[in-house]
Amino acid sequence: MTIQVQLMIKSFKHKGLEEFFRTGKKTGIQTAHEKKLRIRLAVLDQARSIQDIRAFGWDFHALEGNLKGYFSISVSGNWRITFTIDESNDVILIDYLDYH
Repeated sequence: MTIQVQLMIKSFKHKGLEEFFRTGKKTGIQTAHEKKLRIRLAVLDQARSIQDIRAFGWDFHALEGNLKGYFSISVSGNWRITFTIDESNDVILIDYLDYH
């Protein structure tokens, strides 16, 4: 029997993105990204595995170098959401940045 654990968002690096996720306030995000961010955050909060996130595409990939252990998904242009997953399978340290 395989037990699947639901991923859940537990922490943010980007305070504006956290406020958007918790309250819907758009103060700390690009307003043009609102819809995409809402969808991506919902998927991160409800996914049962990395494969569930990968299924959406979004240029999902593992990062290397000093961000090894983190994953990235595309929002728009060079804007990305980065995150890692802790030992409890929770999504943590979510960031929102233009990293290219």
